[in-house]
Amino acid sequence: MASIRLNNISKNFGTVKAVSNVSLDMPDGEFVALLGPSGCGKTTTLRMISGLEMPDTGRIFIGDRDVTTLPPRDRDIAMVFQDYALYPHMSIHDNIGYPLKVRGIDGGEVTQRVSEVAHSLQIGQLLKRRPGQLSGGQQQRTALARAVVHRAQVYLFDEPLSNLDAKLRLEARAFLKHLQREVGVTGVYVTHDQSEAMALADRIVIMQSGEIMQAGTPLEIYRKPANTFVASFIGSPPMNLLPCAIDYGARMITVADRFHLSGDTFRLPANNARAVTFGIRPEYLHIETQPVPNSIQSTFYVLQTLGSEALVIVRVGEHLVTVRMFGDEIPDLPRDLWLVPEPERVYFYGEDGNLLP
Repeated sequence: MASIRLNNISKNFGTVKAVSNVSLDMPDGEFVALLGPSGCGKTTTLRMISGLEMPDTGRIFIGDRDVTTLPPRDRDIAMVFQDYALYPHMSIHDNIGYPLKVRGIDGGEVTQRVSEVAHSLQIGQLLKRRPGQLSGGQQQRTALARAVVHRAQVYLFDEPLSNLDAKLRLEARAFLKHLQREVGVTGVYVTHDQSEAMALADRIVIMQSGEIMQAGTPLEIYRKPANTFVASFIGSPPMNLLPCAIDYGARMITVADRFHLSGDTFRLPANNARAVTFGIRPEYLHIETQPVPNSIQSTFYVLQTLGSEALVIVRVGEHLVTVRMFGDEIPDLPRDLWLVPEPERVYFYGEDGNLLP
């Protein structure tokens, strides 16, 4: 395996900036997810790593090699596409073994390696069939087998699970995680599905408008979003964001223009920074049916039951706020409710949307 290093790569399509000065180091054996909404630049970044697109500026390194101008075949990569890209006229055996065949590997070794990887992916009994005779999940495993059999330095995944139904996606996700742990592959995985990125990746890189918004472990990004874009993108439901103002002299936080919280209870931003957004995850808000100190008054809006948890959506002034409650039985809630935030789980964001220290 090998590391990947991107040094200030950029790519424009006409007047559209697809990727803008992206730099990223991915150590050997790390599995990185590029996550973001459609058009954020994640797929273009992956295609530049693969050699399917050339950067306008910047350099790309795989291991110690500068591969910026090399064609895909010379980069020692394996890629799994969204549509699997299987050859319909070939058997599953020949599809998996094709990367070895074109590299001149001996036929006996091809058969042995194909058999090993197919059995590890539980498709060994399907090797004589053709892609049209397989289910979506089986085709997906065939595409993975074709990538793994190559024993490449780097594995690139372009939304490979997006065509599967929910059950197969969960199974495939578990398999991919197991495979990554067993083989220790250096992988880059493009997805717009945050749960997929959280479940699979050692590190998540969140992109928007061709730039990196935040890079970190799944827990780092979930617990401490670097800006309001990440806070509103990561999490289901996402972080609650409310307008706020801080009076440092009076040690008072005003939330949603009307609710006052003690600045002695919450850690205020350093250097008297001007905070304009108060952020907290739904699970770190607690509901009281009577006024208590440092609480935010709200009005019950709707209850969504999800089995072992429920989402209570309330109205705070003109804003909707979500509270996550755990348990099989959620009590009946009155119209007026008070929200109590856990002080250590509150974050403040400035006028530029960035997290304040």
